[in-house]
Amino acid sequence: MTDSDTGRLAGLRRLAAHLAPLLQADFALRLWTGETLPLGPSARQDLAIAINSPAAITRLLRRPALRTLIDLLAAGAIDIEGGTLLDLAARRGAASRGFARRIDKALALRALVPFLFASARPAPSDRAGHAYAGRQAARPAEGRDDAALVQFHYDLSNAFYASFLDPEMQYSCAYFPEPDTDLAGAQRAKLDMICRKLRLRPGDRFLDIGCGWGGLVCHAARYYGVQAHGVTLSPAQLEGAQQRIARAGLADRVRVELKDYRALEGEYDRIASIGMFEHVGAANHAAYFTHLHGLLRPRGVMLHHAITRPAKRSARAFRRRRPEYAAVVDYIFPGSELDHIGNTLASIERHGFEVHDVEAWREHYARTTRLWCERLYAARGFAEQEVGAAKTRLWLLYLAGVSLGFERGGIGIFQTVATRRARGASLLPPTRADLYMKPASELV
Repeated sequence: MTDSDTGRLAGLRRLAAHLAPLLQADFALRLWTGETLPLGPSARQDLAIAINSPAAITRLLRRPALRTLIDLLAAGAIDIEGGTLLDLAARRGAASRGFARRIDKALALRALVPFLFASARPAPSDRAGHAYAGRQAARPAEGRDDAALVQFHYDLSNAFYASFLDPEMQYSCAYFPEPDTDLAGAQRAKLDMICRKLRLRPGDRFLDIGCGWGGLVCHAARYYGVQAHGVTLSPAQLEGAQQRIARAGLADRVRVELKDYRALEGEYDRIASIGMFEHVGAANHAAYFTHLHGLLRPRGVMLHHAITRPAKRSARAFRRRRPEYAAVVDYIFPGSELDHIGNTLASIERHGFEVHDVEAWREHYARTTRLWCERLYAARGFAEQEVGAAKTRLWLLYLAGVSLGFERGGIGIFQTVATRRARGASLLPPTRADLYMKPASELV
């Protein structure tokens, strides 16, 4: 070890010792030498932020941005050992307000300046990057390729998704009717709630836009007797859905296709859009609802289920992206944009629908994504074999981050029931009582 290395390590020790009583965290900082520095007076060492290369500190100092940190986490130059971001958040301590003002700036400067001028050559696995490399144009006419955007996210590996999803492969918010409901039970409850909100009846022509691995169309056909049609832009999802339909013996009642929703024709009695609207893009919302209106028969029922962001004081402020939101778009969901519920409802009404019911599921999604993160962490060895260590780290970070976002109210989710507007009665029940009857799947 050179004198320079010794000096840098000594500086980090002094800085960590200074920060620990301010942070009050219950985890540690693990250095590339194996040395562990507590970040709180009584911090345990079973959970740690690992700095696996001094170059990671150099890169963060030279480019102090969230994207830099994410690239370092993906490459393993920085890692979370012994848990996930959820565990760090739970044990982050009780640092007082004004924490930053209490830091000894001179001490921090002396500790970090030696890293600023050190070598920061990236490791070979870090050079390629892990963000979406294609265009993310606003409209198809401007070069937007929805198939490529969707496939970047969904065509990783069906086995990868199966490692953390429930047996029905539901990749959307579950519904927890009881505090102790497990993930599988909550996803079945979600499927039933969707079907009941749609008031599905035997023989209904039912369309699921963005049908995923076919869980909803199969559930609706098996328990509610509908003729179901699902579409997706993911070849991997299509393959999984077709296998599910064959196993269930539902080929005569369920059909799935690799098709853009804009190419759909015909008329349906019921339409579900579950976690698909986020992929449409704000510039295409009007065309989206116009097309769905044309597919739905008069008084037909639509269930719109989508993640949202809170509204801001102005449209301009709402369009401004926070760094963590931009990171999700670039690394996980390219081309995606979240609306706020007020604007979505206005769009639905503006395009010929009558809104009947709006229900917030934010806390349900906080728990869903937390369970997904925990399951993926438990299966991380298998996941790394399927999609690689970098992608697995990114997904653990993403699932934990969105779970905290839902938990703290930074993002939300709503289910909206609407009908295609027609004169006279809507023909929907006058109360919600039918939604809370015993589910059809429990009566069979």
